[in-house]
Amino acid sequence: MSLADDMKDMGRRARAAAATLRQTNAATRSAAIAAMARQVRARVPAILGANAADVAGASGMIDRLRLDPGRVEALADALDQVAALPDPLGRETARWQRPNGLDIARVATPIGVIGMIFESRPNVATDAAAICIRSGNAVILRSGSDALATCLALHEAIAAGLAEAGLDAACVQIVPTPDRAAVGHMLGGLDGAIDLIIPRGGKALVERVAREARVAVLGHLEGICHTYLHQSADPAMARAIVVNAKLRRTSVCGATECLLIDRAAAPVLLPPIAAALREGGCALRGDPESRALADGIAAADDSDWGREYLAPVLAVKIVDGLDAAIGFIAAHGSGHTDAIVADDDAAAERFLAEVDSAIVVRNASTQFADGGEFGFGAEIGIATGRLAPRGPVGPEQLTSYKYVVRGAGQTRP
Repeated sequence: MSLADDMKDMGRRARAAAATLRQTNAATRSAAIAAMARQVRARVPAILGANAADVAGASGMIDRLRLDPGRVEALADALDQVAALPDPLGRETARWQRPNGLDIARVATPIGVIGMIFESRPNVATDAAAICIRSGNAVILRSGSDALATCLALHEAIAAGLAEAGLDAACVQIVPTPDRAAVGHMLGGLDGAIDLIIPRGGKALVERVAREARVAVLGHLEGICHTYLHQSADPAMARAIVVNAKLRRTSVCGATECLLIDRAAAPVLLPPIAAALREGGCALRGDPESRALADGIAAADDSDWGREYLAPVLAVKIVDGLDAAIGFIAAHGSGHTDAIVADDDAAAERFLAEVDSAIVVRNASTQFADGGEFGFGAEIGIATGRLAPRGPVGPEQLTSYKYVVRGAGQTRP
């Protein structure tokens, strides 16, 4: 068979599996996800061997790609957490009665078939499988070539877990080839089999998906996250938050990429923060005012504002108060995650209300922008558009709904 025929066959099998999966009970889906976790733990040597081969041939983003025993255990732990989540299906999100006696309920249902296209993040394979099974959706995974061997090894564990629970293996499929034409077939919808495409990767991937997809898309372009230090910020708290927000993991989309500091407090706040960041190996690029206040800051240019570095590099800008910070974020942010450090309640509440990002944070690191940290067990991505779902996408966010209308013989006049 040609690649086109293979992909269409995957779509047909996914659609059939989704029809069966939506009828399963919560206990069966929980058991399948827990079995996936056991299978991942049982296959650590094979998974790490495949990952070592991927890392050896990778062209970049090694930190995202590399697994070790601790990271594999974290994948399994996330599966266990999703297995234990409340079932999102069948929930009545609203119910009311009409004057004519009709009883109307809005009930959560699966979406159907998800197409997950991602780059060098092996954890996406297990997270997406768990979240889709938890929410009653079938999923077709398409990994980037850098992570393909690892994801194929993880898929073997996923498939074994599905079989252990008596579910169709087509509930979670993976495209086994690095051929980029497979992405084009998925974006075309596989003859109507795919209901939703979720891209997770760099700007080029997400832009291609948005441009070419013939089905609905859920995704974000970039994680251009800001941390703003208000003049009321506690210096010790500000230092700890900024260092964590930038350096805990620089390659995640929730890493702070630009530090904004209130002019009124910059002489006190910036020097110790800049020193701590430099000590942690972070390069700083700042405006003239920040460079005059702290050593070791290189000159920033216009390209540094609104830039996702995904590296130990941080842009620094002095702003003239809260209004300027909110305006700068509106002009240069990506709607992902933005934070304020402030003791002033009124200023903090204004920031939280007026910054139009998917996640807004007070007095905490932007690196909490993560489905696991939100209590979702895992995430399939972080949506930055203004339509729902928004922010970390877990099982509940991957449901649709239908209206169930119960009558007693009513006819419409």
